[in-house]
Amino acid sequence: MSYYDPKDLRKFGNITEWSEELGTKFFDYYGKVFEEGALTAREKSLIALAVAHTEQCPYCIDAYTKDGLQRGVTKEEMMEAVHVGAAIKGGATLVHGVMMMNKVNKLDG
Repeated sequence: MSYYDPKDLRKFGNITEWSEELGTKFFDYYGKVFEEGALTAREKSLIALAVAHTEQCPYCIDAYTKDGLQRGVTKEEMMEAVHVGAAIKGGATLVHGVMMMNKVNKLDG
């Protein structure tokens, strides 16, 4: 049995049951974020898909893969977005190596 059950995504709205005020505030915010603005809903869907991969959220990957397809995002655009996320995640990991290098230099100094 997998820890992640795709059917659980449909239960996401239930998080308000144990904290109605905070859950409602989150969903209000979430809805507002995904409204058309300076970015289109299509662009936001691609961003969400890339972040879903860097955060490794299977529910989000499922949701924004489906959302992207419904918005006309191609599989090539999806994969490119995933690679952008991977590059940023990898770069963010590697740039922290500078902190390690600084520490080594300080201790060796």
